Amino acid sequence: MSENVVHLYKDPTPEPEDTPNPPTPLTVVPATPDAPTVPLWVRSGRAIRRMVTDERTTTVVRAMARHSLYTFNGGRIVARRTWDSRTGARYERMLRAAEAAGNYEVAEEWEERLQRFRDARHRRRMDLLHSPLDAAKGVAVGTGMSIGVLVGLGIVMALNTKEFGDVITPLRATIEFIAALIRIVQIIWPTAVVVGPLLALLAMWTVGSKQKAAPNWALPANVRSGEGEPITPSIVVKALRDLGVPALRNAIKEMGDAGAGMLGPIRMAGCGVEVDVLLPSGVSTNEVQNKRRKLAENLTRHEHEVFITIPEAARTVRLWVADSGALDEPIGPSPLVTDETMLADYAKGRAPWGQDLRGDAALLSLFQRMILVTGLSNQGKTAALRALVLWLVLDRRVEFRIADLKGAGDWAMFDGLATVLIQGPTDEHVIEATEMLEAGVEEMNRRLQEPPGAVFDPLICIVDEAQVAFMCPVKDEDKRPYGGSKSNSRYFMACRKIHNQGRAVNVLLWQGTQDPTDQNLPKLVREGAHTRASLALGTESQARMALGDKAVDGGAAPHLLRPGLDKGTLVVASDGIDIPKGQASITVRTHYIDNDTAYAITNRAKALRDGVTTLTVIEHGEERDRLADIAAVVGTTARMRTKDVLARLSTLHEDTYGDWSFTDLKRVLDEAAPDGPDIAYKSDGVMVVSRDRLTAALANRDADGSASAS
Repeated sequence: MSENVVHLYKDPTPEPEDTPNPPTPLTVVPATPDAPTVPLWVRSGRAIRRMVTDERTTTVVRAMARHSLYTFNGGRIVARRTWDSRTGARYERMLRAAEAAGNYEVAEEWEERLQRFRDARHRRRMDLLHSPLDAAKGVAVGTGMSIGVLVGLGIVMALNTKEFGDVITPLRATIEFIAALIRIVQIIWPTAVVVGPLLALLAMWTVGSKQKAAPNWALPANVRSGEGEPITPSIVVKALRDLGVPALRNAIKEMGDAGAGMLGPIRMAGCGVEVDVLLPSGVSTNEVQNKRRKLAENLTRHEHEVFITIPEAARTVRLWVADSGALDEPIGPSPLVTDETMLADYAKGRAPWGQDLRGDAALLSLFQRMILVTGLSNQGKTAALRALVLWLVLDRRVEFRIADLKGAGDWAMFDGLATVLIQGPTDEHVIEATEMLEAGVEEMNRRLQEPPGAVFDPLICIVDEAQVAFMCPVKDEDKRPYGGSKSNSRYFMACRKIHNQGRAVNVLLWQGTQDPTDQNLPKLVREGAHTRASLALGTESQARMALGDKAVDGGAAPHLLRPGLDKGTLVVASDGIDIPKGQASITVRTHYIDNDTAYAITNRAKALRDGVTTLTVIEHGEERDRLADIAAVVGTTARMRTKDVLARLSTLHEDTYGDWSFTDLKRVLDEAAPDGPDIAYKSDGVMVVSRDRLTAALANRDADGSASAS
């Protein structure tokens, strides 16, 4: 027999017939087996359960319970501290702990301290028997003396004013002052009665909140999971004890101070803390280093938030523990962006590369240092290398020759600043990059032949994506390969020659490469760099290729950086950066400078210079306009030394100008201006080429050509 369900929420009162929208008449819906009736108590129970289990409800309940328990347990903590300060409970507690640990020497010391405390307390209590009488005598004497002084002061005033009533004026003023104080107390007392307990409750809540004096279920989510837990000596010792090193665990158990004696002071260090741990005898530092992940988890941190390095002290490891989530926050902008007046100094300055883990500025000296930056693809290698160049380009003395073997436009902003700019990944671009380095070798050899003591402007040769050059299979007409790591490889040998002697005459090589192997980054080349920096890598063997065995053995671990998440974070091994004493490397979070900002910086650099004509890749075999080429290499420089003109012409097109001498250059210039002033002349004892005379000769030649054609 079926039941009927009546919708009781309808109003049974009839509406007037002229109502434009009459309500729906009361209907009776027969219940069917497919739509059973849900009892009211079931619906109510479900609603209550949804309300009780709702996230907002649980959050409010947790917050109310947490803050209430903070106040209650904070009061208990204050009461216990007060009790410990007034009684010998603390001494007795430490005495029992020492006896339980079997350390009877410490137990005797605590027993002696307890006895001294009891003797001092007994003396204080005996003194209390005499203190009321002494206090009454002191009050009586003090009151009498005060009244005497006030009356004496009144007599002096009366003698001065000839008014006998002034004798009691000071006494009357004192009485009125006391009465005013009583009235003030009467006014503020009702408020103090209300505010005082509130302040006491606030103080107890503060103590409870600092001690996290609430059940785990009432604490915030990040505290319940342990995330963000502050680093204390007990937490560090417990993390080391549970590391899974038997000798370390047993030594901590046997220590009378529960292992705290191993720890140095915990120091604030940037966005984290730092502590030195002196390991017990029988425990080596590498046993702790190899347990980095487990140590981080014991400290309630992620693996990338704990760094282990080896300071100078024997059997000591230095732990740097980041605040939870701090390393995921970006650092501030580069000073190159915030300070538009900044200039660079190649010899004495330091490039603002980023920040170390302490949050201090990481400044790198570039003076006479070969640089190698490596890492996995798309981790910020080009941006890190380019940031150094963007600073150094603000020193007008430095010449740059750049080969970007990726060709994605990451170095396009240096057009007009670099004397050579090669952009592209093809074999032809590798050939041009190789010839660029070989021209740098020739310039180095020329400088080495100058008289001792000569000073030279810096020449920086930069090759980004250098692995493309090392892996290039193309050979020249003499069957010499451009790539490879053998002695007949032209690119390899050019790198080695600059590494060997270029530093002495300020000819330097900076390279950026990715995913290093012995094939795409030969051992002799990577070891020739004075500054070696690595972003995230895949394996420890790659880390050793990038930074060297000494740095990795000293705790450098770029292979433990998180690909994608730690973009721009470098592990640096160099004497050009301040590294903490006893360490072999430092971790740097570099400033990121985007392309638009990089263009703004290079525009500032162009304003500092006379003007540079950037030479780009030119195909071989084409007919050369010699006078136009000379004008191109001179650019906007008012006067350029002839030897610099010859060097740039050789870089522009080695087949045509590689064998040129001053005689060849002078012959072309004399033919261009047979009747005018010499384009090449001596200035301050040095032969130079005049830009204005060269431009005039070129204009006259073009005008004569146009006239002949017409």
